[in-house]
Order: sequence, then C-alpha cells, then structure tokens
Amino acid sequence: MGTSTARAMWERLEPVHDLVYFAPEARRAADELGMRGFWMGYFALRAAPLGAVPASVVTACFYVFHPDRVARALPDAWRYAAPPDVLAARERAMEAAMTRLFGPEVITSADMAEAADLAWNAAEAADTAGRPLAAANQALDRPRQPHTRLWQALTTLREHRGDGHVATLVAHRLSPVTAMALKAATGDSDAALLREGRKWDVSDWAAAEAELRERGLLTEDGALTAEGLAAHDAVEAQTDSLAEQPWQALGREDTARLAELLTPLAAAVRTSGLLPSGNPVGLTDTTV
Repeated sequence: MGTSTARAMWERLEPVHDLVYFAPEARRAADELGMRGFWMGYFALRAAPLGAVPASVVTACFYVFHPDRVARALPDAWRYAAPPDVLAARERAMEAAMTRLFGPEVITSADMAEAADLAWNAAEAADTAGRPLAAANQALDRPRQPHTRLWQALTTLREHRGDGHVATLVAHRLSPVTAMALKAATGDSDAALLREGRKWDVSDWAAAEAELRERGLLTEDGALTAEGLAAHDAVEAQTDSLAEQPWQALGREDTARLAELLTPLAAAVRTSGLLPSGNPVGLTDTTV
C-alpha cells in the first residue's frame, strides 16, 4: 500500500492523541473524579463529548469493545462526574501531560502555536456528517492554551478517521471481532492484547477466525491468504480515502507544515515508553 496524506497525518497525530489513554496524568484525573479503574476512566474521558449517553451508544460508536466491557463503566461513570466535569479534567490532564513530556519551552513556542492553529483549522473544516464522535469533539469550545488546543484538534481529526473506519468495517461485513482478528493476522497488533483488552472470550475469537477462514481470508494456521491481505488493504485504503477531506480543506502546504511540526511530538510520545507493547492502536509507520 502507498502512503496517503491521511495515513501519514494519522501516524503523526495518533500518538499525541493517545496521551489521553496512557499518560499517568489522564489516569490520575480519572481517579480524582472518582472513576473506578482504568476502563471506567477510559470510557468516560473518551465518551464525554457525547454527553451522558448510555452504554449502547458508546458500544456502537467505539465498535470493537464487548458490550459488557462498556456496560461495566457506563452509565455508572456519570454518577461520579458529569460529562462537562470530565471534559474539564481531560483538558487539565492533557495540559499537564504535554507540559511534562514535551517541556515548557516546546509548549510555549511559536511552533506549538502554529501547529495548534493549523490543526484547529483542519478539524474545524472536517465534514462530520455520519461521524458522531468527530461531531461531538468538533462542537467543543476552543481551548485557550495552544498545546491543549492542538490536542483537542488532533482528537477531533482522529475520531473523524475512526468514524470512517467503523463505516468501512461495516461495509466490508467485518464485525468487531472479525475486524480485530484480521488486523492481528497482519502482525501489526497482538491478538491476545486486542481480545483481552476489548473483553472478548476465546470462543468469540475462535468463531471470528473460523468465519474468516470460511470467507477465504485466513489459512488454517491463521495466516492471511492473498484474499485476506487484499481485504485488509482495501479496508485501510478506504479508511484513508474517507479521512482525506480535512487535509484537502487545509491545503497541501499547510498540511505539510503541520506534518513537519507534529513529527517530533509524535516521536517523543513513541519513544517515551507510554504506549503499551502489542500496539493496540494499530500504528504501522515505525519511522515517525
């Protein structure tokens, strides 16, 4: 597969966005709100832009999680903190995490302000029709500080891509578990990490692999067939295509400049040790 603009930008924005899952400041913020454990904090922090929606809505939007995993966190999380309070805590956590990781000189630099404004312009221009997580994030107020403004803009763009990815999986008749099993068969992500993190049983995973074998996408030993590789590549290519619009709106020069400004930030996150081994977020470009 060639590298599209959308994929190149995602490889740079995803690590910065992922601070909300893996930075200790995010876990501390969730704990201080009264959230019970990592997963309640995860779902509350990510779903808060949607409002106090039930577990069924979040399960549909996040796609790959077993409904029981979500239901253990929501709607109980909203009894501990209302979504506006969660959003305020999320912003404070990202302010602290980015300051610690990138340093005061970087977050107060002209480059940071420029990156924030470019990313905000792209996120503001994103077409969010049919993209609930992107629309919910896009509707949030513009953060005052450049580095938290950058994080929020990148989050809107990340969820814009993710919403398109879910639509693509549905169009390709890939259920949550078959989608993860197909991804794991590429070697990009660890199968056990995906299955256990999303709370699917071994039997669910086995059934998904059996379905993929019946469709001619996996061999008996779990490797991708030529058809399976083609199916995987088609999903990724369509996801990229559906994510191009914000970058087209931003323009080639400004997108290239934002990529340049994001590259050292993404590298700092990826070399920080914060992202877990096994690559649950599916990043593929090891050079960023």
